[in-house]
Amino acid sequence: MMSALKRICSGLTLLAMLLATSAVTATERVVRVGIYENPPKLTAGSDGLPSGILGDLLREMARLERWQLVGVRCEWDDCLLALQSGDIDLMPDVALSDERAKLFEFHQVPALHSWSQVFARRGVVIHSMLDLRGKRLAVLEGSVQQEYLRKLLSGFGVSSVLVPVRSFEEGFRRVARGEADAVAANHHFGEVEAGRHDLVETTLMFQPSRLFYATGRGRNGDLHSAIDRHLQAWLDAPGSPYLQTLKRWGAAPPQPRVPAGFWWGLAVLGALLLLALVFVGLLRREVSRQTRVLRASEDKLSNILNSVDAYVYIKDSALRYTYANRKVCELLGRPVEAIVGHCDDDFFDAATARRLRDVDEGVLAGGERQMMEESSRTQDGRRALTVLSVKLPLRDAEGRVHALCGISTDITEQRQFAEEIHRLESYDSLTRLPNRRLLLDRLQQSLSGDPVAAGGGALLLINLDGFKSLNERHGHAVGDRLLQQVAERLIGCAQAHDLAARVGSDEFALLIGGPVQAPGLASQALERRAHDVQQAISSVAYDLGSMRYQASASIGMVPLGGEARAGVDAVLKRADLALHQAKVGGRNTIRFFQPDMEALIGARRALEAELREAIASDQFLLHYQPQVDAERGLIGVEALVRWQHPQRGLIGPDTFIPLAEVSGLIEPLGRWILHAACLQLRTWNADAAARDLSIAVNISARQLHHPDFVDLVLDTLAATGADPTRLELELTESRLVEDVDGAIAKMQALKSRGVRISLDDFGTGYSSLNYLGRLPLDQLKIDQAFVRDLLIDANDNAIVRAMVDIGRSLNLPVLAEGVETAAQRDALVQLGCLRFQGYLYGKPVPADDVLESWRAAVAA
Repeated sequence: MMSALKRICSGLTLLAMLLATSAVTATERVVRVGIYENPPKLTAGSDGLPSGILGDLLREMARLERWQLVGVRCEWDDCLLALQSGDIDLMPDVALSDERAKLFEFHQVPALHSWSQVFARRGVVIHSMLDLRGKRLAVLEGSVQQEYLRKLLSGFGVSSVLVPVRSFEEGFRRVARGEADAVAANHHFGEVEAGRHDLVETTLMFQPSRLFYATGRGRNGDLHSAIDRHLQAWLDAPGSPYLQTLKRWGAAPPQPRVPAGFWWGLAVLGALLLLALVFVGLLRREVSRQTRVLRASEDKLSNILNSVDAYVYIKDSALRYTYANRKVCELLGRPVEAIVGHCDDDFFDAATARRLRDVDEGVLAGGERQMMEESSRTQDGRRALTVLSVKLPLRDAEGRVHALCGISTDITEQRQFAEEIHRLESYDSLTRLPNRRLLLDRLQQSLSGDPVAAGGGALLLINLDGFKSLNERHGHAVGDRLLQQVAERLIGCAQAHDLAARVGSDEFALLIGGPVQAPGLASQALERRAHDVQQAISSVAYDLGSMRYQASASIGMVPLGGEARAGVDAVLKRADLALHQAKVGGRNTIRFFQPDMEALIGARRALEAELREAIASDQFLLHYQPQVDAERGLIGVEALVRWQHPQRGLIGPDTFIPLAEVSGLIEPLGRWILHAACLQLRTWNADAAARDLSIAVNISARQLHHPDFVDLVLDTLAATGADPTRLELELTESRLVEDVDGAIAKMQALKSRGVRISLDDFGTGYSSLNYLGRLPLDQLKIDQAFVRDLLIDANDNAIVRAMVDIGRSLNLPVLAEGVETAAQRDALVQLGCLRFQGYLYGKPVPADDVLESWRAAVAA
């Protein structure tokens, strides 16, 4: 007895020592952690310990668990080898795969969710797997991405070169150096590093993954238990270290009982003792075997169902849960014991519970398998997911449905990817407006409906005037800012049934879906809508950061009523024709489609082709119209271009100058006019009678705003030998407002070399004493529209008087255009205008006839 007592005491003493040793060890638990550079998920801190999202989470766990972390720096594949050999205890940022599950052990709760994405060098176009054909793709050696991409490319039949790298950083560097075209990396790392290496993210995303802290097989299982415990607690707790870190970084088998009657029978039937003992022994052995088999089957089935990456559950006829696998428990945040016996109303919000109940009742009532997409949100609102569910009726031995089994697969990320892809396919990335593709879909729907119902609808194509010049002068960043603000104003114009879209670089569309109206009323309503859009775009200047910009737009409109049979292509073509006519008509213009536009456009295209040929073959000549002073003395001429067409004869500028402006031919034509006028100045320099005459040359907005305009003028003067002081450049007032500061700088540069500057069509643009006083002008020219009715319209008379007063206040001479009668001249003199141009003093004539034409007019 004493010997036994001593053995017990000795055992207790040994146990106490072991417990003490264990306590000491627990306080000094050293955990060697592998660290490879993959910010922001994992990186090495300045103290050599793990940092980043997963590193900071591990530090907090170590503090709570009293672990001593030791950081081990390594490349990715070296880290995995060290983890496998036991040189490190724990490796963060490991995606779970079947292959890795054979080599390492993982905890249950994912530490982070991620996906892979392809990042490319600027200029490399990658929209789909097919775009990887022939390209060099850097990929982390030994990663799941490498194997996944190899299989995926093979499945698509795409030949691509996979360039193995030791780290994501190395992959980004190699793409930046041109040693690879693109790199595959997790989106966390790519979002941080792409901009630093001047790479851009592509729309090619793949392989959503769950990330864990991995350990070697059979080692450090206690780390997994602690990690799961903390992650489970933190994921469901507001303000937990998990959320703060993310925010800071972007049952024994029943023992068979021998029946009591057996003992009674044993007493009564003593003679049968041996036979009974044999029978009971055999019975116990069979029960035990069957119990083991049943338990093994249950354990195997439970392991299988708990390992499936899907939500598996069974509900009875009252829709109470009778079984839930591990995934369901994780979703609801409850153990299985707290789920069995409860209905969906106890776990989900009211709307979700109602939808689930309606579907489940249909399965039980109909007795047929159903598959559908379901959206769920937990009762606390923290978890929301989209699942693809298959629900099967369960029948008893008599074939009656008594329960249902549900299998739901989480497709939340896939649905998000699909929505993002739809957004990229159907919306403009800069303005967030629907793009051309979505516009065409909506237009097709409108035209496929009742043609009568479309009577109040229309399609507006909207083109910004002068946008190309803005981009060229101030850069694409300023142009993009203007497009975004125009999009905002266009959205403000759209009503409930309308669709605003961006369909080109500087082109927008507004698809109007209106109520049925009488044709006349519909036309008036659409015209008002078009003017509202035009006013919204052009009425208020845009704040583009470094400048204020006054934009305008040309609009082409085609009503949809009666266009259903024509189809989408025909409607677009007609809207484009109307827009073209609006652009030809000048700035800030609206044109409705008319049936004869197609013929007009055809004629204009033919004329444009002939105009190009005319510029190439020098079919132009200059005529000159005299300009005189109050004593009728000849002080200069204005150069006016004419087209000597080989078949049509002499064509005036009104026919081809607007077309040259729209088609971009005004710049080469303007260079020819300037050069021809300067040659004429040199010729007149040898004529004593014409030596002192100046020549005024009209300058288009495109010429003025071209970056090399000053050099063009000075080079032309030098090449021709013309006197700069006798060259006068006429600038149209309305075009200067686009870039006043830039125009002033160019005008000052030319005036410093002797060139004279005149403001043409004064009074027809955006006159402002503020900017007129800043312009380095030599003369103001009153537009002939005010001179024409000077004698009969008191308003025109008052306007001309005001213009003359402005010229006098700025110490600038004023010249009136379009003077045709002596009465007009006398009235102008009385108002203080002392320079004139018009038929009263001669029509535009060739250079050799200028003096004779002027003398004849003066003598008349």
